Amino acid sequence: MTAILNARWKLKMWQLNICKDTRGQDLTEYALMAGFLAAGCAAALPNIATTIVTVLAKVAAVLTSTDPTTAPGG
Repeated sequence: MTAILNARWKLKMWQLNICKDTRGQDLTEYALMAGFLAAGCAAALPNIATTIVTVLAKVAAVLTSTDPTTAPGG
């Protein structure tokens, strides 16, 4: 009977120590922040990507143009 009580006591102490142990907490917090940042970027980038493509297409059109009147300041 004392062996069972001793084992229960050890289990209870182990559970209390687990609750107080903060090692690895920073890594978990950084992983959560990286996940939130990735989710935010995934939500925002489709809209930004179309704008960037449009701007770059306009820049490419101006650079490949041979007509000097279409260039800015021309």
